[in-house]
Amino acid sequence: TLSPYFMSKTLVTQAVWQRIMGTNPSHFKGNDRPVECVSWNDCVEFCQKVGLSLPTEAQWEYACHAGSKTGWCFGDDAAKLEEYAWYAKNSDNQTHPVAQKKPNAYGLYDMHGNVWEWVLDWYSDYPSNSATDPVGPKDGSFRVYRGGSWYCSASLCRSAYRGSGGPGARDYDLGFRVRALNSIGTNPRK
Repeated sequence: TLSPYFMSKTLVTQAVWQRIMGTNPSHFKGNDRPVECVSWNDCVEFCQKVGLSLPTEAQWEYACHAGSKTGWCFGDDAAKLEEYAWYAKNSDNQTHPVAQKKPNAYGLYDMHGNVWEWVLDWYSDYPSNSATDPVGPKDGSFRVYRGGSWYCSASLCRSAYRGSGGPGARDYDLGFRVRALNSIGTNPRK
């Protein structure tokens, strides 16, 4: 069970990142492309500067599914992924401007493909019991990222697929989106 929250419609773009952080670490340059080559630590620093947060893994997956219980937000037919995502089959081995493909049923773009999205949680097994506003363990070695990227096969872009990396890891296909902090101003856990 999740409390209400707000999620950004798109990935954070290079133009937004540069306006806040003053630099552009991205390999594939373009103001409307998602910022990439950012670590989880970098994303948390950005979020703290703008008063936002990374979504929890549960929030991200709920937003990605957009009410579906299928492999992707649109169903189980991988052939339709090209309508929603930049991934290995159609990306020409690079990122693309955000919001060029169809949004999911919640109006969110690029939840599948383009760049992996860092989320707040440390990586661990899912709990077997029900939970309200789950946030994962308090510590660990790896942070979670979700959604697949321009480099991934269709199966790695599924709503439920999980990746992980060290909080300092950066790559050409790692980016993020933000969510609003809750009403009591909770900050991301370091």
